[in-house]
Amino acid sequence: METQDLYKLFLGSTGITTDTRKVSEGNMFFALSGDNFDGNAFAQDALNKGCSFAVVDKAEFAKNSKFILVDDCLKSLQSLARFHRKQFNIPFIGITGTNGKTTTKELIAKALGAKYNVLYTEGNLNNHIGVPLTLLRVNRNTEIAIIEMGANHPGEIEFLCNIAMPTHGIITNIGKAHLEGFGGFEGVKRTKNELYTHLINNGGVVFTNGGNEILRSLLAGKNVNKILYGSSEGSQCIGEIINSDPFLEFSVANEGVVRTKMAGRYNLENALAAVCIGMYFDVSFNNIKAALESYEPSNQRSQIKSTAKNSLLMDYYNANPSSMEVALENFSKMQHPKKAVILGDMLELGDEAEAEHKKIISQVEALKPAMAVFVGPVFEGLVNKNEYKSFISSEEARNWFQKTNPEGFLFLLKGSRGIKLEKIAEVL
Repeated sequence: METQDLYKLFLGSTGITTDTRKVSEGNMFFALSGDNFDGNAFAQDALNKGCSFAVVDKAEFAKNSKFILVDDCLKSLQSLARFHRKQFNIPFIGITGTNGKTTTKELIAKALGAKYNVLYTEGNLNNHIGVPLTLLRVNRNTEIAIIEMGANHPGEIEFLCNIAMPTHGIITNIGKAHLEGFGGFEGVKRTKNELYTHLINNGGVVFTNGGNEILRSLLAGKNVNKILYGSSEGSQCIGEIINSDPFLEFSVANEGVVRTKMAGRYNLENALAAVCIGMYFDVSFNNIKAALESYEPSNQRSQIKSTAKNSLLMDYYNANPSSMEVALENFSKMQHPKKAVILGDMLELGDEAEAEHKKIISQVEALKPAMAVFVGPVFEGLVNKNEYKSFISSEEARNWFQKTNPEGFLFLLKGSRGIKLEKIAEVL
């Protein structure tokens, strides 16, 4: 079936689903397949649960007119999303970056939401499936769309830009993450830069941190419509930290002060991006301020939690050398008589894993916390056991903490999602 014909069916539906556990009456089901399952096998179940049509790519599953046979379900979903995107003449803001893109996305959505009907990426639906699904949620009431775009291989951002066609964009930063998939840091830079390239080639607007040398170098000498934010002179939106212990407070030049509920000095650039973009789209500073001050982080990102025994700075949704470094730097500036760190392995670093983990251990040594515990096979193999505790898994670490029962500490918990540091947080 041609995309235009599929689009007519989409317009008559109540939306798209790819999961039979999340069906609403009148949905269109796309039978996406993975490494360990065939989505076509769930098509009949989707119809039984109330879907209007099931899009399949294997003829043996197309039993009647309720089944739409296509060559490739994923490619059809992506083509449908691109076709739908082209029907709208509204700002589409693309967001990518190594660290902070989800937080920045949510802060921008808060700021713009003070004036506009904003649709933005839910959770981490930022890949070749999530981006099309987000685009297909845009409707006639949407005034601005914010599309988060993630990548762990070269060319992925360019691919997503070709579907989402952003008119505005921001790269939060470029650091050391997914080095295994990118083939090194230069591969990360080239891939993130694909967003800038798309915007430059299509006359779009770039929002960029004027104090970030890597981002500045990517735009140097380019004919680009850019709006700068940051702490450096020359930026259109300048901010400075007033306090960050425990929560970030910052001033915006010629405007006022924003007092957030986010931990971490590193969140200044994320919050300033939201201020900058909000003001660019004519949202008043006071409305932006109120929106950002009402934002409370979740999902183990820059969260502070007090338990019966300790205080926890939970930042273990994910980790890479760049984010680990700034988290430790921020922690070093926090005032507390008993500071402790629990750090988990940073995954997907390939050949650079050992060297990058050694750098973090050295940073901890300089920090001199009252307690340091390392979790994961890479850290476990590198840590000096006479100085620090180390465990292969979070389960082992959890058992140790349950026995030792520490009290009165301020803990920083930081590690890759796969290490599951939340198991330790539960007993602190």
